[in-house]
Amino acid sequence: MTENPGKWNVSDLPDLSGRTAVITGANSGIGFRAAQALAGAGAHVVFAVRDPERGRAAAAKVSGSTEVRRLDLADLASVRAFADGWQGPIDLLINNAGVMMLPERRTEDGFEMQFGTNHLGHFALTNLLLPHVTDRVVTLASNAHRMGDRRINFDDVNLTHGYNPTRAYAQSKLANLLFTLELQRRLTEAGSPVRALSAHPGWAATNLQSHSANPVVRLVMGLGNVLVAQDDKGGALPTLYAATQDLPGASYTGPGGLGEWRGAPTLVGRDRAASDPAAARRLWTLSEELTGVTWALGVGAV
Repeated sequence: MTENPGKWNVSDLPDLSGRTAVITGANSGIGFRAAQALAGAGAHVVFAVRDPERGRAAAAKVSGSTEVRRLDLADLASVRAFADGWQGPIDLLINNAGVMMLPERRTEDGFEMQFGTNHLGHFALTNLLLPHVTDRVVTLASNAHRMGDRRINFDDVNLTHGYNPTRAYAQSKLANLLFTLELQRRLTEAGSPVRALSAHPGWAATNLQSHSANPVVRLVMGLGNVLVAQDDKGGALPTLYAATQDLPGASYTGPGGLGEWRGAPTLVGRDRAASDPAAARRLWTLSEELTGVTWALGVGAV
């Protein structure tokens, strides 16, 4: 693991003039802070959001070039519509949006909400947009991928038997890392210059923590937001670091402080389950079957 020797910050962003970044869930939290920073560095930033009105309100607070487009990751028809309407290059695709520890719910297509939104929606979006991507794909994961039984439940990926909000969230975040691993393998095999990376924000105080199905968990997370967490600007730094620095494909970035909760961004480790190439390929195949979206570049089959 390579450590970041300095205190890398937003001021270290390169000039991004002429570049286009698409950020899912850019209307709030670390997605908004990433959008704000990238636009401030000269990029044209597309707010890909479920609620365009909220997206426009957020974009109005950003100094720089922005636009807002509707995207509901919990509805594959919306994902396809977004991709069908896209023209031109995308330098940076940042798969940021997500839901966390929700009560049991289903997406429009019948998938468990956290797996369907956090993984399947981004899986479909990335493959549909990949012919436009010129530089890299950054997908937001979490140290929660280390929680639970540390595996994808391939026999019951929707967790219909014994749903647990924390387990579902952990599975979706493990899926994000496995997706990045297999995406990079396929990009390399296809001879593509595009890189796939993952990032996690540490413990960042955002509105995600207020959505837990468990009131005790909400209380603990609320206290953590006050006592432990860094703010959303700090939480966005690993995303920005992964999106703009010269890092190897399949890298994973996060805060470099104690427990990876906060601190300057650097390369970080991951659970062994998140580095399993066989699980990554199996997840990819399953995701293609579930979404009906297949590998975009014509190479990369197992």
